[in-house]
Amino acid sequence: MSVLVKICGLNEPRSVAAAVDAGADMIGLVFYPASPRAVSLEQAIELAGPVTNGPVRVALAVDPDDRLVSEITETGVIDMIQVHGHETPSRVSEIQARSGLPVMKALRIGTAPDVAGAAHYDGVADRILFDAKAPKD
Repeated sequence: MSVLVKICGLNEPRSVAAAVDAGADMIGLVFYPASPRAVSLEQAIELAGPVTNGPVRVALAVDPDDRLVSEITETGVIDMIQVHGHETPSRVSEIQARSGLPVMKALRIGTAPDVAGAAHYDGVADRILFDAKAPKD
């Protein structure tokens, strides 16, 4: 098993530079308006555009509609899309086809059955990211 380092939620040029300089394998830009780390399409171009020979530039989206997938793709500065909502395996395939980019599916993990659920994305998602569920209390 290989491990990759992804630094996500970057929204300032100095944060992007620090992640690149530190050798991150991936940098993440959040396209989820509810997040305090969200970026606009214009900010994404400014932040990720100069990163051409370094980490994979990942767009994180939560249950993105087709319009958002197209807008992210059209920036020309994204190498992979990470979906972090309730996307089904079928929707992951649709996003891959629409964007022409690899898709990483994030899964919230808190129990063994959550881990087993990853099997539904085997052979569909290009990568799977396990994200800890927040405790209920």
